[in-house]
Amino acid sequence: MSSGGWHAELELWFANAHGKTRLVRRRHCGPLAVQRAFHPEADGSAHVYLLHPPGGVAGGDNLEITCHIAPEARAVLTTPGATKFYRSERGTSTQRTVIDVGAGATCENLPQETILFEGADAAVITRVTLAEDSAYIGWDFVSLGRPAAKERFLAGRLRQRVEIFRGDEPIWFEQVAFSSAPDVLDAPFAFAGHPIAGTMVYAGPMLDDTVERIREGLGEAASGVFSASQLERVIVCRYLGERMSEGKALFLQAWSILREHGLRKKAVAPRVWAT
Repeated sequence: MSSGGWHAELELWFANAHGKTRLVRRRHCGPLAVQRAFHPEADGSAHVYLLHPPGGVAGGDNLEITCHIAPEARAVLTTPGATKFYRSERGTSTQRTVIDVGAGATCENLPQETILFEGADAAVITRVTLAEDSAYIGWDFVSLGRPAAKERFLAGRLRQRVEIFRGDEPIWFEQVAFSSAPDVLDAPFAFAGHPIAGTMVYAGPMLDDTVERIREGLGEAASGVFSASQLERVIVCRYLGERMSEGKALFLQAWSILREHGLRKKAVAPRVWAT
């Protein structure tokens, strides 16, 4: 359980007005905020950057993000930089994201990576509820330790859970929880010694050859580090490797194919990714 630390809340409401998605209302307390929405796409999709000014999550911090996507609205959510979970001596640091996507709406939740510092005690929870004909693409990257600084995640805890519902029916549920990091990091059935893991889930119109297009599009660059699988209600892409830049590049290609083939629109990357 978390104790002390920052408590921050951010709640956003998006609605479609005259062919453009507007951020019509926002509520926040503590160090979570957004700036204005950007509209770089022809279909009026709103690109919004979620800001956490402290730059890191310390022991006992609790971040709550809630997004309401009204019918026919289209929102792309991202962050300007990595979310860093620092060493914790004051309990669990929690980030909880809840997204509700209305009829005919689309939400793409594409944050930058989560970095777990040595000794972090982190809980990262995402819950998405979709209307029957809405669509969602969400990804997450986790860096276990800081490979560039030769730091491994040899002590600490992680609990990560992703739940996606269509109506009242769960269509995707995944949870990872461990506190004995050395064993999990090196086990062949878990991370197999790799510090970078990524998962992308697509829940939208399903076409039989989408996964094959992803595999062909990524080619040899994906060999040994990337996979794509089509399940009954979702498509799942995964990365497990050594370099965050490699994982992001592969996911960007897969996201582009999912957008063009599934959502029938070209990929337009948020401008903040280029800064």
